[in-house]
Amino acid sequence: MTKSPPYRTLSSFLRERFGERVQKITLDASLGCPHRGPDGSGGCIYCNAKGSGTGSLAKGISLSEQIKSQIAAMARHYKARSFIAYFQSYSNTYADVSTLKAVYDSILPYPEIVGLAVGTRPDCVDIDKLSLISTYADDRLVWIEYGLQSANDATLKRINRGHDVKSFIDAVELASSFDMRICAHVIIGLPGEGTDDYVATANLLSALPVTDVKIHLLYVIKGTVLESLHERGGYTPLGMDTYVKAVALFIAHLRDDIVVQRITGDPHASELAAPSWALDKSRIRNAIHEEMARAGLYQGSLHSSR
Repeated sequence: MTKSPPYRTLSSFLRERFGERVQKITLDASLGCPHRGPDGSGGCIYCNAKGSGTGSLAKGISLSEQIKSQIAAMARHYKARSFIAYFQSYSNTYADVSTLKAVYDSILPYPEIVGLAVGTRPDCVDIDKLSLISTYADDRLVWIEYGLQSANDATLKRINRGHDVKSFIDAVELASSFDMRICAHVIIGLPGEGTDDYVATANLLSALPVTDVKIHLLYVIKGTVLESLHERGGYTPLGMDTYVKAVALFIAHLRDDIVVQRITGDPHASELAAPSWALDKSRIRNAIHEEMARAGLYQGSLHSSR
């Protein structure tokens, strides 16, 4: 019998909510990023020109085509009947409200889409945009996803994040007044960071009305500033064992009701420069579970409110 992971997973949360498997489909609306120039320059040191997405819309694949093809693929592969539309690429609140409404409305013809997730930056939201997103919660599960990456302002400056920790806190508090879940993205392995930083980030999320978290490994993508830094010897990716121990500790410090949606990154093999072990998600996941069992850790076991 397979043991349950020592943390609250997204799949179990969705099954509790909907009574069946629910699969995410990732959509590319090509809305761009306020932290990049018109020529695509700037941005975080680890982000490539596609903004962590597929570039589908820029290739001429409409949102309706993306939705239909992904629903068909996920239904075929996972036998799923219900789906969450995840606007992933770039900053999906980086437009005026009328433009955003047209983008989000692309999911309306599909009753099998039971959820809407909007990925964005904490410095790219306001009351009007959050109010619009919350209107889709009348008959769907809705959440906003903010990239925090680290609770250390010095780190955010080092990676050219373009906002500070206070911007994230303000954005979380603003979203908490609307009918939506709030997911924070964090990165393990950022330049200059160590165990104390990871614990501090987990503690910050636990003190805020954050409902979900995605934990990412900092891997090096081709064509990024980070790749240049890596090639010059200015950045060395974490080894797998170090990453596994860091994630185990992070989860142990995390409030136990937060849904852990992801525990590692998901690089494309053709884009990955380093480390090569980042491609083996199953191995990483199993190693994290084994480390938590070995150390007697589980989600919330080291949370300060216990």
